[in-house]
Amino acid sequence: MKVLIWVGVIVVILAIVGGVLGGTYNSLVKKSTAIDAQWAQVEAQYQRRYDLIPNLVSSVKGYMTQEKTIFDNLAAARTKYGSATTTDEKAIAGGELETALSRLLVVMENYPTLRSVEAITTLMDELAGTENRISVERGRYNTAVRDYNTAIKTFPGNMMAGMFGFTQHEYFTSVSGADQVPKVEF
Repeated sequence: MKVLIWVGVIVVILAIVGGVLGGTYNSLVKKSTAIDAQWAQVEAQYQRRYDLIPNLVSSVKGYMTQEKTIFDNLAAARTKYGSATTTDEKAIAGGELETALSRLLVVMENYPTLRSVEAITTLMDELAGTENRISVERGRYNTAVRDYNTAIKTFPGNMMAGMFGFTQHEYFTSVSGADQVPKVEF
């Protein structure tokens, strides 16, 4: 009879441990998948921006042929983003695209008649909305990374992470120089 009780206790302990370990593993998988899904949202907003830029550029270009350098830089940054394949490459290219766009915005402020053109105003509003969406999605991505990284560093997640190869994800960070206001000189 005592043997049956001990066997029952061992089975209960194994079930509890298995449940905790299985639940922890599943939680880590969900958090890792959430990071991938959130990065896809960031990329969706990058794609929206990428698609808007040719419309904005062609609308403004007709009014500002003398600012060829800005448009060339914008086109080069857009091309770089389009050819980026890794998350890091896309993040860097996205930052360069933001820098080029901010230079264009500074130029637009110096040409008030451009802002009065309805098509340009609409595109600029769309672009501003897209930039806000990108910012929100990046924040959500970093929140997902924080939750996941915390889970793999705390008990019992740290045990499961080591056993099953869960590694830390990197936060989205801005590109070098993004904190500097772009200068446009004529």
